[in-house]
Amino acid sequence: MGRFHRHDDGTVHEHDHDGAEHEHDGAGAHGDHSAYATGPERVVVLERIFDENDHAAQANRDALDAAGVRCVNLMSSPGAGKTTLLAHTLRHLRDAGLRAGVVEGDIETSIDADRLAGLGAQISLLNTGDGFGGECHLDAPMVARALTRLDLDALDLVLVENVGNLVCPAEFDVGAHERVMVFAITEGEEKPLKYPVMFRSVDVVLVNKMDLLPHLDVDLDLFRRNVAAVNPAARLIEVSARTGEGLEEWHAWLTGAVHADTHSPSPAG
Repeated sequence: MGRFHRHDDGTVHEHDHDGAEHEHDGAGAHGDHSAYATGPERVVVLERIFDENDHAAQANRDALDAAGVRCVNLMSSPGAGKTTLLAHTLRHLRDAGLRAGVVEGDIETSIDADRLAGLGAQISLLNTGDGFGGECHLDAPMVARALTRLDLDALDLVLVENVGNLVCPAEFDVGAHERVMVFAITEGEEKPLKYPVMFRSVDVVLVNKMDLLPHLDVDLDLFRRNVAAVNPAARLIEVSARTGEGLEEWHAWLTGAVHADTHSPSPAG
């Protein structure tokens, strides 16, 4: 039996290769996973997990909507600069008079939550280390618990800083209205093709660390083409959390999201 993953339509799919190559969604061989003997049972369990998660995500959205709060799920790989960017963002929101809360997700420690303290936002920390080896993502029930520690009636916006990972966070709807990915240009132009589920799930890609571009052998045009091939609707905003380059455009987009009246969240919110 092969590895399982979730399709865009929410179904759980099993790859059973028997050692053969398999073409799927434009990708090549997935490798030989024929040693698994619990395939059907695992599919049923995963379908139940995703179904329960999606119900919890909708309940989160309902609670946020009832309080008039918008929610953005912020995802990235580790080290892409999410927390530094988020610190800049919280300062801007504070100065603009917008009331923000943060659900801070990490496997262990309060390091990132501590970095965001004192910037005018309510902070609710979620450590996932009690999961199987440390959960590599936040899910809707986790976020539901974190929301109970925020005074939603006193907020305009909740930013969910998801666990650093380019796979699992994209597959779990947490109840957000918009999805944003922080991508460091040091990660390579091929990442949209290697991690299409993540890039396909987001509304905005913040291309971070642009200040390093002169020192790197990076084909930015190729990266843009790769993103467009996976998600032509995604908006790319080029920023540097270190120098402040491009942050005005990001802040303008975020302010627009806060004041949006309607939304159509996908199953990756």
